Amino acid sequence: MKILYFDCFAGISGDMTIASLLYHVDEEEFKKQVKKIALDNFDVKIEQTRKKSINAKTFKVLYEEEHHHHHRHLKDVREIIEKSDLEEEVKKKSIEMFEKLAEAEAKVHGKSVEEIHFHEVGAVDSIVDIIGTAILIHMIKPDKIVSSPLPVTSGFVKTQHGLMPVPAPATAELLKGIPVYKSDIEGEIVTPTGAVIIKTLANEFSGVPDMTIHSIGYGAGNKELEIPNLLRTYVGEEEVKKNLSR
Repeated sequence: MKILYFDCFAGISGDMTIASLLYHVDEEEFKKQVKKIALDNFDVKIEQTRKKSINAKTFKVLYEEEHHHHHRHLKDVREIIEKSDLEEEVKKKSIEMFEKLAEAEAKVHGKSVEEIHFHEVGAVDSIVDIIGTAILIHMIKPDKIVSSPLPVTSGFVKTQHGLMPVPAPATAELLKGIPVYKSDIEGEIVTPTGAVIIKTLANEFSGVPDMTIHSIGYGAGNKELEIPNLLRTYVGEEEVKKNLSR
């Protein structure tokens, strides 16, 4: 059984997720697939960096500012996904993530799902992050996805709605049902995009499962933290425990 494990010791965001998962696939094939997204005038940039002396990848979406729409409804995002020349499984998983996000935003703001405007997450880069993650999962084809518990930090983050406590209210809503622990790091390290990705994908939350690791990925975040600002992923085969009873 193929296992994909998310080691979220420094949190999780959309760009960190893609950068980390790229270690487990053919990078050029991913670039071909991501260009099938029905958005105009965007490109992706994948580079190498180092965080606390650890080699890692970065992922960035490049787009022309005049084509960058900050406010999209769920129906607009659904239309982008449905128009895209992507595998049906990728479309289904992408829509599921946006629906979960819309439900969280609706709960926080006291509106219906269809009334919700996606602000930061309606931007080109966040749309590509979420659909790109679904593409990578389809390419890796894990039988099971497991994640570590997520760190919860303190402080405030600047949003379209003004300063919000960390985790942002929509992020906190998405974290319901997920094991978390207190981190002394200041600021946002689990973003709404990261939270909805892991909530949708993970089958369970635990420490590293019994597995034989075949590949390891490191996706770098933008901030400089006291710890390496990285999302680590493992892909491997589940170890079958031997029955030692006589």
